[in-house]
Amino acid sequence: MTMSDTHEETKQPTRFVMRMVRAAALDPALYEEVEHDRRATPQAAMVVLLAALGGGIGGFENAGPAGVVVTAAAVVVGWVAWAWITCVIGTKLLPQPQTVADHGQLLRTIGFSASPGCLAVLGVVPGLNPWLYGLIGIWLLVAMVVAVRQALDYHGTLRAVLVCAIGFPVSAILLALSFLVMGPWPI
Repeated sequence: MTMSDTHEETKQPTRFVMRMVRAAALDPALYEEVEHDRRATPQAAMVVLLAALGGGIGGFENAGPAGVVVTAAAVVVGWVAWAWITCVIGTKLLPQPQTVADHGQLLRTIGFSASPGCLAVLGVVPGLNPWLYGLIGIWLLVAMVVAVRQALDYHGTLRAVLVCAIGFPVSAILLALSFLVMGPWPI
């Protein structure tokens, strides 16, 4: 291990957090960066898990410890399914001539688009929960559209909105089925 390797390793946590901040700030360049960085897949999974845990902790009063675990598991299943669904819709049903994407690229971009969900941990503040989840839900939706637009190399946003609108009901059904298998909705 060289000195530069050691220096690079110490920068990783900071780089990861900055990627999450940039994703939450809807930075298209970040989504392009993680789309092409195969090493970012574990980071994307960590973002999804952190967001799921944030939501579970934020809704802990309603769901308890089992709800945190069920939420995390269902969100991870939903993330993988959503990336697959989005890939199929975006590359087979609604591609543009320049659209080239695979499941891994969508896993990474969609994973990072979950960054605003980490703020759901603030749901532990009494009275903040309904407002917080509404705001975070809108933010997550917008981040998802940016992530999909960048991963599918679309020139405009409308097609990305259409992909999300078509894929959302399918993903919601899969998420609901996963909750039926794993336990009740925690929030």
